[in-house]
Amino acid sequence: MAIRAVLWDIDDTLFDYTGADRAGMTAHLAAEGLAERFTDEEQALALWRAHTEVHWARFAAGEVSFVDQRRERVRDYLDRPGWSDAAADAWFDRYMARYRASWALFPDVLPALDRLSPLYRHGVLSNSSATNQDPKLRALGLRERFEVLVCAAEIGVSKPAAAAFLAACEALALPCTEVAYVGDRLEVDAQGASAAGLTGIWLDREGAGEREAVPAGVLRITGLAQLPGLLAGDTRFGAPSPIR
Repeated sequence: MAIRAVLWDIDDTLFDYTGADRAGMTAHLAAEGLAERFTDEEQALALWRAHTEVHWARFAAGEVSFVDQRRERVRDYLDRPGWSDAAADAWFDRYMARYRASWALFPDVLPALDRLSPLYRHGVLSNSSATNQDPKLRALGLRERFEVLVCAAEIGVSKPAAAAFLAACEALALPCTEVAYVGDRLEVDAQGASAAGLTGIWLDREGAGEREAVPAGVLRITGLAQLPGLLAGDTRFGAPSPIR
């Protein structure tokens, strides 16, 4: 069957999450008088991301709520285990304000969507929450481009579980064989989608696939300018001709 719809990851696929997180946290630490707690900016950012990974994994596994993973992340990062929910929420909210000030799309996003929109339906599947991602998409001017927004917090299952991808296909009322999924994480996004029966496409902006073999069943691109050609069956990007 031909591809009829494209499902998208958001963070570090459409939206430059890593860049915004870096800029927002750097500004936040300076404003909060916390920069001197760390050896340098890189150490501060690496520790924040390490705690983010730990607590996000707990949320994805259903061990904590979306809000509680934020609170625990703040407590661990600042080494303040006794902080109240209100104090952790306030600290995180101040960080979020600085993070939002740095939001930006990758420059290849709008051109790719403009080329693809007449040919394919579009939706989003995110491991976050709709409460978090819907305002982000609206602020970035993207929300109206997507028919559906499916998020782990609402459906109760996270990528790379097949059920997450299938829930998004169900929201589009399409079989998984007619849907492609585009995301920046090889295992969570592309391999997870492929295992669920979708066409899994790895957006490898950093070129990691040049140094390691791309798993069977996964298609790889290094920028979204390549996506229209891949979906149309251009074999230069590793796609069968045509994708069926």
